[in-house]
Amino acid sequence: MNVRGLTPILNVSDIEASFQWFEAIGWKRLWRWEGDGGFGAVGCGHVEVFLCQGAQGSRGERRPRFAGDDETDGVWISWWVDSPAAVDEAHARALDLGLDVVWPPTDEPWGVREFHLRHPDGHTFRIGSGLPEA
Repeated sequence: MNVRGLTPILNVSDIEASFQWFEAIGWKRLWRWEGDGGFGAVGCGHVEVFLCQGAQGSRGERRPRFAGDDETDGVWISWWVDSPAAVDEAHARALDLGLDVVWPPTDEPWGVREFHLRHPDGHTFRIGSGLPEA
């Protein structure tokens, strides 16, 4: 088997609001199908995410849950950006937009600088970049 791509599908409560949320942080609306409540895609660079209103998957709680918690979560997805500076720029933009940042930019011990951004339907995006080796 040779997998050539991977497209996550996020269950959203309002596809139009989700399009607007993604567009506010720099993604583009790629397409929308109107059947069954709505299905569409957003993209950024060579990456895309499908959005499905009210079906395919589940949504999460408003706050992220970590190992050991019993509550359900939405989907967690890592977004890889060009540099640690790009992580900080994305974080600043998210704050300027009043979005739900649930973990500040942090240099993690596994060699990644990342912050966590929460979608209104409970999905968590880990926006990160590798750190230069010391």
